[in-house]
Parts: sequence; C-alpha cells; structure tokens
Amino acid sequence: MPKVASTPAGEMPFLDHLEELRWRLIWSLVAITVCTVVGFFLVTHFDVLGILIRPIKPFLQGSKLKYLSPTDPFFITLKLAVSVGLVLASPIVIYQVWAFLSPALLPAEKRLIVPALYLGLVLFAVGVAMAYRVMLPMTFSFTMGFQTESLEQNLVIDVYLGIVTRILLAFGAVFELPVVILILSALGLVTPEFLAGKRRHAIVIIAVVASVLTPGDAITLTVTMMAPLVLLYEFSIVLSRLVTRRRRRLAAAAEG
Repeated sequence: MPKVASTPAGEMPFLDHLEELRWRLIWSLVAITVCTVVGFFLVTHFDVLGILIRPIKPFLQGSKLKYLSPTDPFFITLKLAVSVGLVLASPIVIYQVWAFLSPALLPAEKRLIVPALYLGLVLFAVGVAMAYRVMLPMTFSFTMGFQTESLEQNLVIDVYLGIVTRILLAFGAVFELPVVILILSALGLVTPEFLAGKRRHAIVIIAVVASVLTPGDAITLTVTMMAPLVLLYEFSIVLSRLVTRRRRRLAAAAEG
C-alpha cells in the first residue's frame, strides 16, 4: 500500500483518506477471494456439508436431503466455499477496518477496543456453538413434531441451509451484547446506572427475542435461551461499571 502524506498535526487530507480506504477495500477483497478458493478446497475435500446436516440427520428417517435443480450441488458447494472464505478472511478484514479507523481513536480507546474485538470473536463463536449443539436439534424436534400423521417430509438442501445459516448468525449476533455495551460505555453513551435501571425492560425484550429464536415450551425457553441472555446482560453491566469507573477516574485526574 502506498504511503500517504500527513499534515504537521498528523492528520491526512481527505483525498488521502479516500486513497487509503480504497487500498483497504482492495486488500479485503483480495483476502476474501483467496480465502474463498481455500474454502472451495476445504468444502470439496472435507465433509463441511455433512457437518451442517448433522443436526437434522436424526430426523431424516434414513433418507437424504433433496435438491431440485441439476445445478444445485455445484452452487451449494460454491455458497459454502464463500461462507468458509468469509470466515477465514474475517481476521484480515477486521484488521483492515481497524487499521483505517484506529488513527482517529484516542490511546485509551485503542487499549479498550482491541480486547473488545477479541472478546467479540469468542462470544460469537460461543453463540454459534450453542446454536449448533443445542438450538438446532431442539428447533427441529419441535417444528417437525407437528402433523406427522398427515404430512411426509421432503426436505430440500437449499432451504435447509438458509434456515441453519440464519439461526447460527442470529445466535452469534445476540451473544455480541457485552461487546456492544462495552464500546458504548467507553464512548460514554450508556452508564451502568442506566443499564441497571432498565433491567426489567431488558428482561422483557430478552423474553421476546428468546421466544422468536427458540421454539418450544416455556421451560425450554427459560433454560436454554433466556438464562444465557440474562447472564450476558448482567455481564454487560459489570463491564460497563468497570469501564465507566475508569473513564470517570481519568476525567477526574485530567481536571485535577
């Protein structure tokens, strides 16, 4: 990437910002392209599709998922390759975004956001793992238990993968709550007092989200989804309290 000039104050002109952004985007696209090629190799040589099918396999009654078009197997493989490529390229893309935005951040904000990004990756992986191990089998067991005497299953792979992808991404995104609260607290947009005062409202919202993401009875809803989300909210309050206390201490030191 070519070096861009900066002013004596350390700020780049607007056109230089655009030039840097262009190169960041180019490198991100190159990384996604290369990782997609690698993803195609992984999908075709390892049983990636089988891993995604495993949660519904006990409900297939010995049959296989169907496809409707002669081109579906290839395009499904291509979609999986792109998905794997995005996962593999995500650290590079995140680095490019961080490298572009970090010069505008204060040193204290940089020290906070970097651990937050790592925490976000861990929480996203935990959410996806929980959805794969617990929620997908539970969802299929509940939804496919209706009208079994009148209906015969004829599951299509393309539709199935769309459902699985939405559930996995939804759980991964929901588990990012502590990271969002942490960043908002660091920017001074929310406080632990506000979060604690809105706890009842948050529990109601969590109940609605859990009911949408988790079909099943009330006990299943409470144990498998609401409890983890409530714990995440409480963990967010703890993080917000630590960050806010540090911000107030630094502000008091600066005034003194």
